[in-house]
Amino acid sequence: MATTPGQGPLTGVRVVELAGIGPGPFAAMLLADLGADVVRVDRPGGSGLAIDPEYDVTNRNKRSVLIDLKSPDGPARVLDLAARADVLIEGYRPGVAERLGVGPEACHARNPGLVYGRMTGWGQEGPLAQRAGHDVAYIALTGTLGMIGGPDEPPAVPANLLGDYAGGSLYLVVGVLAALHHARATGTGQVVDAAIVDGTAHLSAAIHGMLAAGGWQDRRAANLLDGGCPYYGTYETADGKHMAVGALEPQFYDEFVRLLGIEDQAPARKDWTRWGELRAVVTARFKSRTREEWTAVFAGSDACVAPVLSLREAPHDPHLAARGTFTDHGGITQPAPAPRFSATPTEVRTAPAQPGADTTEVARDWEVPGLMKGPESGPEKSSESGSESS
Repeated sequence: MATTPGQGPLTGVRVVELAGIGPGPFAAMLLADLGADVVRVDRPGGSGLAIDPEYDVTNRNKRSVLIDLKSPDGPARVLDLAARADVLIEGYRPGVAERLGVGPEACHARNPGLVYGRMTGWGQEGPLAQRAGHDVAYIALTGTLGMIGGPDEPPAVPANLLGDYAGGSLYLVVGVLAALHHARATGTGQVVDAAIVDGTAHLSAAIHGMLAAGGWQDRRAANLLDGGCPYYGTYETADGKHMAVGALEPQFYDEFVRLLGIEDQAPARKDWTRWGELRAVVTARFKSRTREEWTAVFAGSDACVAPVLSLREAPHDPHLAARGTFTDHGGITQPAPAPRFSATPTEVRTAPAQPGADTTEVARDWEVPGLMKGPESGPEKSSESGSESS
C-alpha cells in the first residue's frame, strides 16, 4: 500500500485501543504518530484521567468511538473492530478483558492474525498481578528507583517517565511491532505481555553487568553515571537555576575544566578520593555566574555541558527549534513525532480525539455498521483498570 505524505511508515496498519490511562494511551499515540489508523474505544463517562480531552496529547492522531463494554452488545462491537484490526491494545488488570468478553481467545476466534497487546504494571502473572499500582511502585521493586537521587536523601521520583513510558509504553510498542512482523510472515497472531516491571528491569541491563563486574556500587550517588562523579551531574548557578555536566572522556574533561577556570584541579579526575574536593570547587564556580552566563561560556565547545531547561523553556532552545523537536498544533505546544524517517515522514495530523466523535467515520471506513448503536448503560468501574488503577 502506498503511504500518504506525513502519515508515516505504519500507514495501513489498523489498531484498536481499549481506553485507559498512562502507558497504554501513550503506546497507542506512538503507533498513531507512526501512521497507524488507531481507533480508541472510549467508555461512557470517560477514563478517569483528570484532564480536559482537548489537551490530552496522547490521543492525537487517533479516532474515537464510544462503546460501553458492560452493555449487552458492547463486546460484540469491539470484536467486530478486532476482526478488522492488525493490533489490539488493552491495559486492564489480568482477567478483566476476558470477563468483559474481549480477551485474547475471543478476539483470536474472530481474527487469528491479531496481535493482542496487554499493558500492565505487574504483568499477567505473579503474586502481585492482581494488585493495584502506579509507576513509582513498579520501578521501586526493580531496583531502578533506588539508584536515583542523593546518598543521604530518599530516592528521587523521575516523574512517570522511567516506568510508565520507558519501561511500559516503549516495550509494548517494540513487542507489538515484532509480533506484527511475525503475524504478517506467518498469518499467526499472538499475545504480547508488556509489564512495566519487566521493561524497567530490562533498561538496567548494562548496569547489572557493571554491578557483577565490580564496576558499580549498589548505592546511590556513588558511581560514574548516577551523580556520584563530580564531572557527571548537575550544579546550581547564581540565579538558582542549573547546569548539567557530562564531561566523561579525558578530552571533554580537559575542555570542561579549562572553560570553568579550574585547570589546576584537573588531576582529581583520576583520583576518586579527591572527588569530594573537586565537587566543592565545581560547585563554587557554577554558583559564581548565572545559567545564561555559563551557557555562553560553554557554547560551541565539546565540554559536554548544557543548561537545564524547564518544560516551557525547552521548545525555545535554538537547537531544538532548528530541528523542530517541538511543534504547535491546535494551540498546544507538544513534542513532535519521533523518530524521523527519510521516506515516510511523520507529523501531528489531528488534534486529540474527542470521545465518540469519529464513530460514523470509523463505522464507514472499517465497515462495522454496528458501531452506530449508542451506549446503553453507565461507565465501567475504574477498579477494572490495568497498570494504572488504584
